[in-house]
Amino acid sequence: MVNLQTPLGTEVLDLRAGDTVTLSGTIYTARDEAHVRMMEEGIPFDPEGAAVYHCGPVVQDGRLVVAGPTTSARMNRLSEFLIDAGVRALVGKGGMGPEVVEHLRGRAVYLALTGGCAALAASRMTLKGVYFEDLGMAEAVWVIEADNLPLTVGIDAHGGDLFRAVREKAKTQFHQRFNIKQDTVS
Repeated sequence: MVNLQTPLGTEVLDLRAGDTVTLSGTIYTARDEAHVRMMEEGIPFDPEGAAVYHCGPVVQDGRLVVAGPTTSARMNRLSEFLIDAGVRALVGKGGMGPEVVEHLRGRAVYLALTGGCAALAASRMTLKGVYFEDLGMAEAVWVIEADNLPLTVGIDAHGGDLFRAVREKAKTQFHQRFNIKQDTVS
């Protein structure tokens, strides 16, 4: 297990898809609307070495109650500018598209948190602030202090992609199970 601390540096480039890590330090939530706002108005935090968590948390009485991951593929077309700005880790669930795999290459990683772990995630996080609060609770950029958040490297900086491997294995097993020639169905 590798223990990561933000701001992240080149240590993430040594990680491989499937590695387990913990993440501590300041992270920033961002979903669709926050990405669009940051593209239009600028990133409100220092992106160098940052971790951006695809999450729309539930905040009550100044604390995180639920902080489960959002499906990251929703941010496929919205992630390149963050990586270009120096973000070293995207965090979410379900993987990301091939264009993001290429953007990450040699620069950053995608860290996966299992869906359904919203209470566990919240128990490892403390709320520190917020940007773009006018976007509402789920879409604002929340500043969070993470404490040993358990994650898996879903996409590494070398093009390794756990999610692609699982999709390919499932496709092969489906074709074998139903005696379908692989070149006839995509």
